[in-house]
Amino acid sequence: ILDELSIGKHTKSELCKLYSIAPTTVNEWIKKYNRKDLMNTRVKVETKDEISRIKALQKEIEQLKKLLLKKDLDALVLDSYLEVAAEDLGYKSVAELKKKLRDLLL
Repeated sequence: ILDELSIGKHTKSELCKLYSIAPTTVNEWIKKYNRKDLMNTRVKVETKDEISRIKALQKEIEQLKKLLLKKDLDALVLDSYLEVAAEDLGYKSVAELKKKLRDLLL
């Protein structure tokens, strides 16, 4: 089967169907018999500009994650302040306080 695969007459999936074997079995044979020429490999070619752009985007993603975390924390603090304010002003919930504030502003 590995010989047939190396000739290129059939793909790995075609051979698996033809001989009713699992693709994992073929992969195990490829490793067992050290047939690196049959391993699926991927070559990725990047220019220096592309690498720089990827690094810049990764840095931007990290900055955005930090900003989002800060925003979430700020929202939690604000919610906590509203809970304390609602309790101190005698409201049953923050929703009740917000409703009262909306009514006052309209």
